[in-house]
Amino acid sequence: MIGIYRNTYKNVPVLTVVDSTKQDQPLPVFIYFHGFTSAKEHNLPQAYLLAQKGYRVILPDSAHHGERDEELPKQELNFKFWDIVYQNLKELQDIKDELDRQDLIKDRRIGVGGTSMGGITTSAALTMYPWIQASAVMMGSPKPVEFAEKLIQDVENSGISLPLKEADLDELYRSLEGIDLSRQMDKLYGRPLFFWHGDADPVVPFEHSYDFYNEAIDQYKNPENIRFLREVGRDHKVSRFAVLEMVNWLELVL
Repeated sequence: MIGIYRNTYKNVPVLTVVDSTKQDQPLPVFIYFHGFTSAKEHNLPQAYLLAQKGYRVILPDSAHHGERDEELPKQELNFKFWDIVYQNLKELQDIKDELDRQDLIKDRRIGVGGTSMGGITTSAALTMYPWIQASAVMMGSPKPVEFAEKLIQDVENSGISLPLKEADLDELYRSLEGIDLSRQMDKLYGRPLFFWHGDADPVVPFEHSYDFYNEAIDQYKNPENIRFLREVGRDHKVSRFAVLEMVNWLELVL
């Protein structure tokens, strides 16, 4: 039987989805981050399917989301987007450390994935953490600098005045360069990487992940270790097809 357990790792509320007969045993682990304005419970379908395959799946709530929601006005939350991504990156290490402390990771088999903002977090994490063995980016961007520029342009086009000066924006872009996987492809280290993206996505540009994939495949001695799944006509919503393909792929590589 697959169990769903509420835990807290270093003050981060998470759901752990795992075979209830093996919850205290070391297992391969997959940590999956939700999208912006979403919550951990929204990713239970993929967690359940992975748990059926023998994985321990960890679903964290990001700052200002789910159990951590502070009911901020939407515009204020929008301007915290990158702060949330950075906090995800810090807390990813905290969660991994706690899993290590409890001896719950089998043979260092640990992967990271996420939807939208969670996919952006995942791509950024690959620039920081060599311990990640495999990753899945679901309609996320591995180009945070370009994505930040797009977000700022969208705000300006909407007529909303930015609470940021030009110097603040320059500092943001410089900071994001440090976690921009498209500018540090050498940090892929040939690790298995899965992308899914709908080509009609109006939120996160399809081209960010697709163009990255076409450049990054040259970094792989085994091109089977990097896969891009394009879904024609799909908008900013992960399909059941995408989830099933991600689960089947991860079973092969993690």
